[in-house]
Amino acid sequence: MSKKDVNSRIQIKEKKKKSKRKKILFFIFIPLIILIGAVSAYAINLVNEAEKAVSNSYESDGRENNKSELRAKEVDPTEDHVSVLFIGVDGSEHRGGNDEPIRSDALILATLNKNDNSVKMLSIPRDSYVYVPEVGYEDKITHAHAFGGVHATIETVESFLDVPVDYYVKLNFNAFVDVIDAIGGVEMEVPFEFTESDSNDKRDSIHLLPGEQNLNGEEALALARTRKIDNDIERGKRQQEILKAVINKATSVNSVFKLDEAVQAVGNNMTTNLSFDEMKAFLSYGTSGNIDIETLNLEGSDLWLNNIYYYGLDEQNLSETKDILQTHLDLADEENVDNWEGSEAGDPARETPIQ
Repeated sequence: MSKKDVNSRIQIKEKKKKSKRKKILFFIFIPLIILIGAVSAYAINLVNEAEKAVSNSYESDGRENNKSELRAKEVDPTEDHVSVLFIGVDGSEHRGGNDEPIRSDALILATLNKNDNSVKMLSIPRDSYVYVPEVGYEDKITHAHAFGGVHATIETVESFLDVPVDYYVKLNFNAFVDVIDAIGGVEMEVPFEFTESDSNDKRDSIHLLPGEQNLNGEEALALARTRKIDNDIERGKRQQEILKAVINKATSVNSVFKLDEAVQAVGNNMTTNLSFDEMKAFLSYGTSGNIDIETLNLEGSDLWLNNIYYYGLDEQNLSETKDILQTHLDLADEENVDNWEGSEAGDPARETPIQ
């Protein structure tokens, strides 16, 4: 065989190899391009759905310029450390009709620090005996919402914690259940065996055994709301752990294509004073690395007044908690901040207390 023939065969083999590599690359990149296109289209659709949901859920908190009196100026979550009050309510019809005052069933104040990508979550026991500015006397904090809705609840939280509440998110039980179902449930450690009513108050319809397990929405709600075994403090801790599990699950890669269902679930069962742009600012906490989430709880003891049970807060622990939250928000560094020492407590005795 001549040298020319050998070179020709080598060139033919090289062309075949290149052609084969092109085919391999083609079959790799085409699905990749399709996937990127699908994800992009999904992301655009998800953003549009989220914007629509938040827009439909927007509701002013009743304050001038939606600004806390504890702030010298309006905050910007893209630049400032801010706080969000999560208010859980059961406003379903089976709870006595639309005329019955709705109390808050769960209160969690979250402070977010932009510098260290951290969140502190304070659970506030529903029976905490605090001053309620709306009515001018001390009562259970759960009643603040019955007296004056979100505005009264925010005022009460700011009054006894001396911490501004910049934003609020109010969710009902349906949102809680639907969001957890939408992300495929949450992994939780159930501390004990118990039975509990479901979101429709069907008695003992939820039965959970102790141990780590994946809980659906109704089961997670039962774990969050039950007070049959322990107390309101432990209940608050469970709510914090469930919220942390939801955050971690929702920001995981596996949950990305389930978020549209979660957005729809929240949008139908939420009110908030956050705009869509403000809400997008919080995405940086999930995309800039691991979120450092610390849970806080208020210490106290049983308190009986006029044969009514309250949770009396420990003053020293309350003072320490205030310092932690104020430091986390860098309030001492805020220029020209308005002075606020809270309102003086009124008469602890009530003529017609809400039970």
